[in-house]
Amino acid sequence: MSIPAGRPFWKMSGSGNDFLFFDAREIPPGALAAPDAIERICARATGVGADGVVFLQNDVNEQLRIRYFNRDGSLGELCGNASLCTTRLAIELNIAGAGGFKFATDAGVIAARLAEGLPEIDLQPPTGVRPDAGLPLEPGEVRMGFADTGVPHLVVLVEDTDTVDVDRRGGMLRHDPSLAAGANVNFVAKDAAGRWRMRTFERGVEGETLACGTGSVACGLLLGIWGLTGPETAIQTRSGRTLTVTIRDEGGATKPSLRGEGRIVFVGQLAEV
Repeated sequence: MSIPAGRPFWKMSGSGNDFLFFDAREIPPGALAAPDAIERICARATGVGADGVVFLQNDVNEQLRIRYFNRDGSLGELCGNASLCTTRLAIELNIAGAGGFKFATDAGVIAARLAEGLPEIDLQPPTGVRPDAGLPLEPGEVRMGFADTGVPHLVVLVEDTDTVDVDRRGGMLRHDPSLAAGANVNFVAKDAAGRWRMRTFERGVEGETLACGTGSVACGLLLGIWGLTGPETAIQTRSGRTLTVTIRDEGGATKPSLRGEGRIVFVGQLAEV
């Protein structure tokens, strides 16, 4: 299927997760939303290169809606870093104000704003939380839990993130038969300087990415349940940038927030891909 040339896009980065954004509020995505088209556009060597594609769309209740597609063309219910980038782009395009707004996703409504100059979002309460995932541990792994923070995540507490074979171990756990929809796999450890560091094998990318927003939320949540952190956790991603997770208890409901980078890298137009 051919992709019409001339379609404008924004290339954005959220702590190293990179995305292509298309404004589909007036012109529908059309052929751009086909899985093979998304794969071609996201290809690192022959396309623009990205972890995923985001379409900005109109919504009957909120100021906008987004649809997120993974690099392999599969629909993603939510992406935390793409949502941080959405927050920045919506403000830059004057769709919404920096003081606060809401947008719809396939995982529910997200409240967004700028906080300390950075995009910040409130996610829906996590579901399916299991402090112990019930999967066997390998040497160097301390504990493993599960949480769905809009998409499913395994969180593996390890002794040292630098020694983890993310592609081998992450790929193995991502496809574990006990996980009906698969899962992203996050390896987290405290380094010698006392900072929490995370590496992620991401479902839909099928490899390690430089950051994962919903994975950071899952890590902050489970580290708190395990008694290793307080309500706010700063997590250094593989890119070296930091995502800040805040977990609040509001009337017995767990309310997570995520703050971090959402940056426009460049603006372009598609040629035939």
